[in-house]
Amino acid sequence: MKTRRAALLTLLLLVVAAAQPCLAASGFCASKCAVRCGRGQGRARVSACLRSCGLCCEECNCVPTGTGTGGSRDECPCYRDMLTAGPRKRPKCP
Repeated sequence: MKTRRAALLTLLLLVVAAAQPCLAASGFCASKCAVRCGRGQGRARVSACLRSCGLCCEECNCVPTGTGTGGSRDECPCYRDMLTAGPRKRPKCP
């Protein structure tokens, strides 16, 4: 029983240690996405932009400068080339 608890505790510590770099990157993404999505029209649009921008940033580790649909998307090809799932492929990142 003690061995099982020790193994579970060790596993939990490894998971927490592995998650820390992701948490540190989210501060970078939050600030970059706030600039990019800050000029959206209406609270719902800004919220949707922040959500999708954050997901794209976490995966690509970059956010192009500019606002929403404008800006230099070529600065970050990963961000630019992400598409939504489903039959109608659309840009995933704002």
